[in-house]
Amino acid sequence: MLGCIRQGISFNQGIQGRTMSEKGFQAAKLSNETRERLKDLARQCRGDILKMTTLAGCGHPGGSMSSLEMYLLLWSLASVAPDRIHDPGRDRIVVSHGHTSPGVYAVLGRLGFVNIDEAVAHFRQGGALFEGHVDRVVPGCEWSTGNLGQGLSAACGFALSARLLKKDFRVYCVMGDGEQEKGQIVEAQRFAAKYRLTNLIAFIDRNYLQISGDTRAVMPMNLAAQYRASGWNVIDCKDGNDFDQVYAAIRHAHSLGNAPTVIIAETIMSRGVPFMENKEEWHGKALPEADCRKALEILGLADDIEKYKAMRKAFKPGAHYETYQPPVQIEVGEPRTYPVDKASDCRGAWGGALEDMAKLNKDNPASSPIAVFDCDLASSVRTTQFAKVWPDNFFQAGIAEHHTSAMAGAVSTQGVVSFWSDFAAFGTDEAYNQNRLNDINGSNLKLILTHAGADVGEDGRTHQCIDYVANFRSLYGFRVIVPADPNETDRAIRYAASHEGNYLVAMGRSKLLPVAGADGKPLFAGDYKFEYGKATFIREGSDVCIISMGMMIPRALKVHEILKARGISAAILNMSSPTASDNAALRKAASAKIVATYEDHCVRTGLGAVVTEWLDEHGLTPCLLRFGIPRYPSSGEPDELFRLLGIDPETVAELIEQNLKTAK
Repeated sequence: MLGCIRQGISFNQGIQGRTMSEKGFQAAKLSNETRERLKDLARQCRGDILKMTTLAGCGHPGGSMSSLEMYLLLWSLASVAPDRIHDPGRDRIVVSHGHTSPGVYAVLGRLGFVNIDEAVAHFRQGGALFEGHVDRVVPGCEWSTGNLGQGLSAACGFALSARLLKKDFRVYCVMGDGEQEKGQIVEAQRFAAKYRLTNLIAFIDRNYLQISGDTRAVMPMNLAAQYRASGWNVIDCKDGNDFDQVYAAIRHAHSLGNAPTVIIAETIMSRGVPFMENKEEWHGKALPEADCRKALEILGLADDIEKYKAMRKAFKPGAHYETYQPPVQIEVGEPRTYPVDKASDCRGAWGGALEDMAKLNKDNPASSPIAVFDCDLASSVRTTQFAKVWPDNFFQAGIAEHHTSAMAGAVSTQGVVSFWSDFAAFGTDEAYNQNRLNDINGSNLKLILTHAGADVGEDGRTHQCIDYVANFRSLYGFRVIVPADPNETDRAIRYAASHEGNYLVAMGRSKLLPVAGADGKPLFAGDYKFEYGKATFIREGSDVCIISMGMMIPRALKVHEILKARGISAAILNMSSPTASDNAALRKAASAKIVATYEDHCVRTGLGAVVTEWLDEHGLTPCLLRFGIPRYPSSGEPDELFRLLGIDPETVAELIEQNLKTAK
């Protein structure tokens, strides 16, 4: 059965290799010494939270103070330490309500992960490490969150990685109660229960307040019932600001090995400063300086605000912070070659390349594990063969694109080769925010999307993704590939799998004849090797150069033949990496009298926009024609739709010929 539930290894055994003797939750209860030390740390951290937000003039002190006891217990006693922040066997702590960054930074500073003075002085300061929401570049932080509802999906990815990597670490995810309103959290709940991620323990900071007031008035929820219905263990913690009660809840969670567990911890917003407690205004508002000084006095802390003011004023940005990426090793095998006389589809070539990699790496101890994620489309996106070869590493998430995108991205940062395949309309448009956050987190995701463009045809405009290049041009770390035929698809997939970074490979649905070279043989085969950013001239010509990609390449070849019959010499340039410019190829293209872009994409924002921008930047002014999708298409067979849209080969050839007369 595809996506079958696995028991996996036991996650209830003790974690080995802790660097401090008191690390872990083995003791039946906290010692008096540990409790008093934690209480004193909490008092100091509350002062740090208030000072950093007041100095910045913004931030979220309320939730930072209500979550503080959970943070201190986890970073003090979980298997994490400043000297092993990249240890593969460490526990992972995910903070989903990323606006509580003041609390996280205060704890990390007091426990030696970061410099506490720098955290206080430079919180939310331009160019500093300590951003307004938790960021993965900060030592001790595992995932950059901000948009609420993302953390549990990332935590599922980390918990699943333990199974894939055969590691015995735990994952702790702390969330706010307001964000439980997000549907993505329910998607993550179901996945965690289905795959029995028993090494996952979640916390909900139940302070009953969000920006608009009482959570019970904003959106009533029965959190315990919701999690139980999804198959989780639920532990109620009546006082989440009491170290002993939270510790006991964690110990109880560790003893449960049948399902993931959530601890619902009742807390008080802004706990520790009476005049701030239980007031929603302090959810996202900093104390004025005079009130901050008053709060420091209540906490029995020194008023050293002037010291931090001076540090903040003297700050000079300079460092560039980067995320850490563990290396991966994968065998990609020899490419398949598809004959030019038999129509085949690019998605089938993707499935074939994936099947080859499954067979090569499944039992290879030197290879990194491969994980493939699906959202109820395996037969359409051609991942079924992988599922048959390597069923334990195929994960069926159901119709849950937001969760799956975030989870697959988190998995990709753990030394696992992570593929998520979906329809383009879902993987780009629906899950754009999750892919954006993956990119911010420096993920290594291979996003393979089929059914792109109006080539989807009869499914209609809701499924015709005509903005995938435009969307991903906005993501600084994603590389976009739109292969011309099954042979280029096969080689592009193997390339993306073996190269670090985020890759989007987009393809249509229809079958087509593989591209032939001038010699009649498959052009993207033999000695051809795919290289990201490298454009390929499919046909040479001097009058016009048609720059195209993907499913429009066969139609561009038809334009070439029509023009050739009319005595017009037309070159065809396959720009399968539309967001990367091959300067030499584009300069050659610009030497023609007319440059025409031809794409199954919104005419305003895709390949035409990229080429227009490049020509302008390089001061080149050929006559430029842009052929693409001018409006949302309707349902219909692709060739019929292209005729209705005025971008069928005959119309394109006619318009090029007319403009060529003018250009002369």
